[in-house]
Amino acid sequence: MFVRNESFRSFISLYPIVSALTAIQILLWLVFQFELASIELLIGQLIGYNFGVANGEWWRLVTPIFMHQGFTHLLFNSISLILFAPGLERMLGKIRFIFLYLGSGIIGNLGTYFLGSEEYYHLGASGAIFGLFGTYLYIYFYRKELMSRSNSQMIVTIIVISLIMTFAGANTNILAHIFGLIGGFTLSPIVLSKKSGRPF
Repeated sequence: MFVRNESFRSFISLYPIVSALTAIQILLWLVFQFELASIELLIGQLIGYNFGVANGEWWRLVTPIFMHQGFTHLLFNSISLILFAPGLERMLGKIRFIFLYLGSGIIGNLGTYFLGSEEYYHLGASGAIFGLFGTYLYIYFYRKELMSRSNSQMIVTIIVISLIMTFAGANTNILAHIFGLIGGFTLSPIVLSKKSGRPF
């Protein structure tokens, strides 16, 4: 389930949404490497900024999901997306997967807005990725038939390690991680219908 053995072309064909999300965040990171005044201005308008949200810049709840600060940040989140998202895209279908991913990311950013300081800046897909973890956690507790025991044990271990790293790491948006996890768990009954998906 969490081991990818598809060819590059097969992966894109099987998981077009995951592929598109990964490509978008890589492309944006590459564009933002150009130190041009216009690009710097654009970055300033797209990153998460609580003061901006408070003043009606609502798009800042969405756009940070696709942006990353450094290569390591981008690499970690891209690998996480490639490893953990395909199973849910296959299970939920394109529309429900997009709803889950963006919804979790937005909930994570809302948590950051309501509980973070007004001056707080942030960016990254981590809140949305933790939303995927939240759905796996929901499956573990309430839809056990959708996931094998070995995969269940593996994902719970990964979630625990990720939460420990959240609190141990520096410059981590803890609120986005926690509320993204809660968001994914909360949205799961909506995206996981009784007839939802194939077990893995």
